[in-house]
Amino acid sequence: MMTTLAGKVALVTGGSRGIGAAIAKRLAHDGAAVALTYTSSSQKADEVVRDIEAAGGKALAIRADSADVEAVKNAVAETVNTFGRLDILVNNAGVGALAPIDQFLIEEFDRLVAVNIKGVFVATQEAVRHMGEGGRIIMIGSGSSDSMPFAGGSIYALTKGAIASFTRGLARDLGARGITVNNIQPGPIDTDMNPADGDFAAAMTKITALGRYGQCDEIAGMVSYLASPEAAFVTGANLKIDGGFTA
Repeated sequence: MMTTLAGKVALVTGGSRGIGAAIAKRLAHDGAAVALTYTSSSQKADEVVRDIEAAGGKALAIRADSADVEAVKNAVAETVNTFGRLDILVNNAGVGALAPIDQFLIEEFDRLVAVNIKGVFVATQEAVRHMGEGGRIIMIGSGSSDSMPFAGGSIYALTKGAIASFTRGLARDLGARGITVNNIQPGPIDTDMNPADGDFAAAMTKITALGRYGQCDEIAGMVSYLASPEAAFVTGANLKIDGGFTA
């Protein structure tokens, strides 16, 4: 384990699998105690905790649907109660849905807004109440907020565009407190939501400059940098990691 984040405490929402799990493990590897939330896959969340603890780290899994305001508030409180502080929030939890605008179900719209926007707001609002100078808020947005290469993704893009704007405004709000706010915008990443062998893979790989999907650990590496002291002068940034997908 490294000591870059020794003594720090991080909360990763949606940390039981995919990008979230990779982030949780990387922050723990860098020395932080890590709490992670999950919605339903307790087995996967427990596996992440076991992996972190086996490597000598500290971890805690908390069941909290990001669409549930009280659950999100309680997750922040449990993190602070368990580890004594909160220095890093990674707003990773997110959901997606694709459909033509005239066929998009209002229930799906409400779910996307509840998780991708409202859940991020609530987690951030609660977290900053515990953060001091040097605090870090890191969003996991999407390159879709700037470029949507196929039909049916307008509502997903809407929610991720909101996160990009929230990042810029929040950086202004929290700059005087020494808290940085940044947004990572992944392109095609090999996850359960968008696997490298899925329906969209061939088309997306074709228009990616590097000709491949990214890996979850590559996103975690950028999170590690933004959470570290080296990134103290980086705030309000929307940073693409997309292999040249939008180049």
